Amino acid sequence: MTRTLVLLRHGRTAWNAEGRAQGHTDVPLDAIGRAQAAAVAPVIAALRPSFVWSSDLARAAETAEVIAAARGLAVVRDPSLREYDMGERSGLTIPEFAAAFPSEHARWVADGGPGQSADAVPGAESTAAVLARMLPALRGAMAAVAPGETGVVVGHGAALRVALVALLGWDRSAALTLRALDNCAWAVVDDSAIDRAPRLTAYNRVAPDFTSAGAVG
Repeated sequence: MTRTLVLLRHGRTAWNAEGRAQGHTDVPLDAIGRAQAAAVAPVIAALRPSFVWSSDLARAAETAEVIAAARGLAVVRDPSLREYDMGERSGLTIPEFAAAFPSEHARWVADGGPGQSADAVPGAESTAAVLARMLPALRGAMAAVAPGETGVVVGHGAALRVALVALLGWDRSAALTLRALDNCAWAVVDDSAIDRAPRLTAYNRVAPDFTSAGAVG
């Protein structure tokens, strides 16, 4: 029997709407984000998850609480599931980032633009550091799923994308071929009873009654 892990990005925040990098800044959901969480909760609950784990940042934890409540579950909050720390880029739009850190912005664009870490910005977290905490967390979540059951992890766009690529065993450059998950969209990974190799079975799924919004973090 397969084990299934759902990786879901949090609902929208005001900073998402404004295109501001959030990182570890604890920005709550806005009204649309709360509506997105309410729309996705019954869809995820229908998968009958046995647990809901979440980043401890408010935007992810608030989303997770709505999903968990639909199943009568308690949310396990884990700081290792946080978004990239954006350092001094936090709170900046992309034009503000370009103006404040022109050389770092140019490198970020050359490396693939949105969703990349821009870790040359003072205080920003590298992809290697993000993977050092995210990958064990996702592997632990997959291991916690009993055969034939489903688990849910609620996190953040950039961190989930690079960690998903690593979990699947793909080359790190493959992250550039995936768009970031929309707010309250999810990916599905499962493994077989034969070889326990993780497989991507769905990506960027959204609830039928859904307001999409992309952005950073």
